[in-house]
This record gives sequence, C-alpha cells and structure tokens, in this order.
Amino acid sequence: MTTNLLKTTAAALILSAGSAFAAAHSPDNPMVGGAEMMADMNIIENASNSPIHTTLVAAVQAAGLVETLQGEGPFTVFAPTDEAFAALPDGVVEMVMMEENQAQLQTILTCHVVADSAMSDAIMGMIEDDGGAYPVETVGGCTLMARMDGDTITLEDENGRVATVTVADVRQSNGVIHVIDTVLLPAN
Repeated sequence: MTTNLLKTTAAALILSAGSAFAAAHSPDNPMVGGAEMMADMNIIENASNSPIHTTLVAAVQAAGLVETLQGEGPFTVFAPTDEAFAALPDGVVEMVMMEENQAQLQTILTCHVVADSAMSDAIMGMIEDDGGAYPVETVGGCTLMARMDGDTITLEDENGRVATVTVADVRQSNGVIHVIDTVLLPAN
C-alpha cells in the first residue's frame, strides 16, 4: 500500500511539474530559428535565445537599449534577422555599431519598435480598415506603411525598403516580436 501511495504521489508531482512547464513554455508560441520562444520571458531574453538574431542583440547592446526592451512595455518589435543585417551594404553594420554612432544606431533600432503590443490579426484589421495601407508610428519617429501581400504582412520604410513578416506573433512577457527579413531605415 505504501508503494502504491508513493507511486501515485510521484506521478502527481511529475504531472504537476509538467503542467507548470507547459504553462511557462506555451506551445502556441512560434519557434524562431529553431529555438523555442517563451511567452513568460521578455523581448531581450527571447531575442538572446534566437540563433538568427545575434546581430540584432549585439546592436541593441551597442545602442544601450537593453534595459528599455527588458522594461514593462508593451512593445511590438519588428525584429530583423542576421540575414537582413548582412544584406545591408558592406561596412554599414560595423559603422553604426561604433560608439560614436550610437545615436544613429538607436534611431535605426527604435524605428523597429512600436509602443504597444500589436498581434498580426490586429495589424491586418487596421490595414483592411484603412483601405489596404496602415501607417505605423514607431518610437524612433519613423512611419512604416503596413500592407498585405496575400496573407503576409509587409512593412515599407520611408526609403521604400520593404520587409516581410516571416514569423508573426511571438508572444513576450512585455509585448510581441514579429520577425522580418529586411532592416528598415529612417528617412535619409
């Protein structure tokens, strides 16, 4: 009888631990670059776990924006991948990462951040309500034009560069990340 009670107690503990793990590690949250994204972690914690956002994380650190993006939010971050940064002209990333260009780097990065938590269905609704194009005001002072390309959200910066949302609705404890394939830039 003691053996059965011990087995039952052990099984209950394992099940409750599994339930707690599942709650913290939402299966509804998309994977990014093959890495699990945790809805109970903040934007910086999850971006740091993403193998396809190493340049973005380094840029956020160089710009001194880590504390901000770990803050309460809510934030929507359109997060360019390493490939998006690599597609910029040679030397641009290295140049803006230099300490003397920190203000420029901050502007570029904050042109990817909205001071609200906007899931893709809300963005699509705003695009539809505005006749096919919705202006998205960023904390960096840029206005991005959100449009639909079939079922996919695109964002156009003030220079005509277009980014496609490749992974949408990555929930964070302080907002949401939408992975994009192009670095958006402020107006020249």
